[in-house]
Amino acid sequence: QVELVESGGGLVQAGGSLRLSCAGSRHTFSGYYTGWIRQAPGKEREFVAGLSWSFGTTYYADSVKGRFTISRDFAKSTMYLEMNSLKPEDAAVYYCNVSPTKATMLAGTGGSWGQGTQVTVSS
Repeated sequence: QVELVESGGGLVQAGGSLRLSCAGSRHTFSGYYTGWIRQAPGKEREFVAGLSWSFGTTYYADSVKGRFTISRDFAKSTMYLEMNSLKPEDAAVYYCNVSPTKATMLAGTGGSWGQGTQVTVSS
């Protein structure tokens, strides 16, 4: 069973920054697509950012391009999401996701999930 441990959420003012982390056990991410999916109250889950763990190819939702950066640390088996210029509409629970295919990751509906971390943005 895949175990994903997320951290880094919190309360920030609009325009501020946060960094989310998702740690997995060794080889958890190898060969998979890893990403961040968010869900705001009353809304469906939404793909935010992702990457091919092996090749490093990154993918972003249009709403976060230029503001968010996804990265990985092989040695620590950890994925990060650097979020800058945060907006109130970015507020949501952010989930770490590991998926077998890019399509699954982009759809935000399959794979393995972390417990979620809350991001709150005050205006």
